[in-house]
Amino acid sequence: MPAVSEVRPSPIAGRWYEGNPQRLKKQVGQYINEAHIPDLKGEVVALIVPHAGHIYSGATAGYAFRCVQGQTRDLVAIVSPLHAYHFASVLTSAHQAYQTPLGTISIDRDAVAHVDELMTKHGSQRLTPLAYDEEHSLEIELPFLQCALQSEFKLLPIMMRSLQPETARQVGLALADTLKGRNALLVASSDLSHFYTLEEANTLDAEMLRQFAAFSPEGIFKADASGTGFACGMAAIAAVLWAARELGANHVAVLHHTTSADETGDTSSVVGYGAAVVLKS
Repeated sequence: MPAVSEVRPSPIAGRWYEGNPQRLKKQVGQYINEAHIPDLKGEVVALIVPHAGHIYSGATAGYAFRCVQGQTRDLVAIVSPLHAYHFASVLTSAHQAYQTPLGTISIDRDAVAHVDELMTKHGSQRLTPLAYDEEHSLEIELPFLQCALQSEFKLLPIMMRSLQPETARQVGLALADTLKGRNALLVASSDLSHFYTLEEANTLDAEMLRQFAAFSPEGIFKADASGTGFACGMAAIAAVLWAARELGANHVAVLHHTTSADETGDTSSVVGYGAAVVLKS
């Protein structure tokens, strides 16, 4: 078998987001700088952000990343869904780094190994390494982090296929143990409702955002099971909320909501986007 390249080449730069470094930096910086957030009471432990193409959800994502603008973090753990089929429940990158037009971000292999060890110890499936993945939902957040944070950081990437609450909880507990005592940030990547009318989408999204605000990973799964709310990355969000809870976070502030209709004008079939911040006060 051919060796896996050290750096994961981007399959989406120039398509899902701007491929020119100067234009990308300007565009993402504008999304962040134009976001008006309330005074935050406490330390930012985690962010919940959308992951559509930047022209659709970039403005909403900017609200979340504005919360860490100018900060320094040594490690960022991003938990996203894996939209493509895979036999494994929880995956990570087989590469040593991610590439974006703004530069290379190294993966913290020791942190990945620690999460894997803890999950195995507690009976969960191991982190399965994946090479040359096409997943957009994790990478789409990287240019925002590269623009918002003041210094370089290492990455702990996790992609979830499983939608089981217990798997999400185990991922969250493993992440919390791995990040404890470190200058780290958690990021959950997820869009909200998919392909409903604008009226229906707003109702579904409002319920899911209520579960965010209630700091309820359990409520996220219940909303999905009852059909009252939807998020494609609900397991990723739940895992991050469980991790943040273990790290002492005690409050979630919902920052912004919009839909694809704001960009396209089509209200017949929309995708919802929400941004939130998880705080320790």
